[in-house]
Amino acid sequence: MAGHVLAPLDAAARDLEGRYANSPLKSWFESLHSSKGACCSDADGTALSDVDWESKDGHYRVRIMDQWWDVPDEAVIKEPNRVGRTMVWPIYYWVVGAPLRMEIRCFMPGSMT
Repeated sequence: MAGHVLAPLDAAARDLEGRYANSPLKSWFESLHSSKGACCSDADGTALSDVDWESKDGHYRVRIMDQWWDVPDEAVIKEPNRVGRTMVWPIYYWVVGAPLRMEIRCFMPGSMT
């Protein structure tokens, strides 16, 4: 039996409600990129609480959907974080009958206060 692939989610930039259209950081968010490519916009990113990310030995991990994921070094955004909060841009790959697969396109660490 062939499985259905529903992927990737969150791949296209969107702001369906228009709530970020007038943000002074809109163009900055849209210009963000990692070595893996463009991150899209704030509407595509997910803000993380401090308990949902960690740094150890110069590498990051994030907790998404109650599972810890290693952040690839090439996904880390190198420029300063202008919003202060930790953000991750995940791309989900869903295959019926298979475990969730996720790729982290971009990651921007916060202040971890």
